[in-house]
Amino acid sequence: MSKHPVSLDDVLSAQAVLADVVVRTPVIEKADVNAMLGGRLLLKAENFQRTGAFKIRGAYHRILNLTSKERARGTVSYSSGNHALGLARAAQMLGSSAVIVMPSDVPAAKKNETRALGAEIVTFDRDTENSFDVVARIKSQTGRIEVPPSAHGQVLAGAGTAALELFEDAPVLDAVLVPCGGGGLTAATAVVMAEASPQTQVYAAEPALFDDTCRSLAAGKRLANPVGRRTVCDAIMTPIPNEVTFPINLDLLSGGVTASDADVRLAMRFAFEHFKIVTEPGAVVGLAAVLSGQVAIKNKTIATVITGGNIDLARFAALTGDVE
Repeated sequence: MSKHPVSLDDVLSAQAVLADVVVRTPVIEKADVNAMLGGRLLLKAENFQRTGAFKIRGAYHRILNLTSKERARGTVSYSSGNHALGLARAAQMLGSSAVIVMPSDVPAAKKNETRALGAEIVTFDRDTENSFDVVARIKSQTGRIEVPPSAHGQVLAGAGTAALELFEDAPVLDAVLVPCGGGGLTAATAVVMAEASPQTQVYAAEPALFDDTCRSLAAGKRLANPVGRRTVCDAIMTPIPNEVTFPINLDLLSGGVTASDADVRLAMRFAFEHFKIVTEPGAVVGLAAVLSGQVAIKNKTIATVITGGNIDLARFAALTGDVE
């Protein structure tokens, strides 16, 4: 019996029910990149997933486990973009509905895509309002069921299927770097590797200005980010590690790494030029940490999850066009 809210068995069960729903995304590597780095670099390309990110795995799995009455009442969640898209699509597929609480400064493209999938959006100011309060108010007023981005065992089990696929395709890994916002994919990956591949180290990868998990791991308790900060990594601008994922990460992670916004932009360009993939900024913090030397890859096999590719052309060009 796992002491955590999710186990490898839970992830295996989720994999069985998600098999015909989610894309089994590829693990990609390039010989010329490996030669350049002196080690093997593997990218788990969740930017190829339905709705452009890994989030549909957890959202669909959670809604699937609701009763028919709960599905009829609909769902509500906080999201800065990728979970919104995943939840909206999952609700649509399973005959439910979704209300998404979004920061007002989220890129317009993500808001438009979310609405196009049938979801209703309620915005809030991330500097003066608390998303938890807004979600709680909507829950109490409407009776909707919360499907959080990471803070639920069934969401974590769904997210963990990405890590399970990575292990199945690359069973010998020295380390996995996971872009970390709320810490759900990080925690789920840590659980999968702890049980399936205990020699594999798992690290949270964060923007340098939003390193709440890194600092919290060092302190042994949850620490918040200062209010008012910004990063190009809009998808993982979370205020504080959540109460469900942080204990898992504290218990199982080997540590945390960070990447500056400049390094993230270089990593986006690197992924485009060498792997021919389009990524959003938050998706490449792990790759950025490797390329900037934060993580030693020489003579090792290191994987990182490219968590999503939801970015419009103008922003992608702006972020990658003038970096050296």
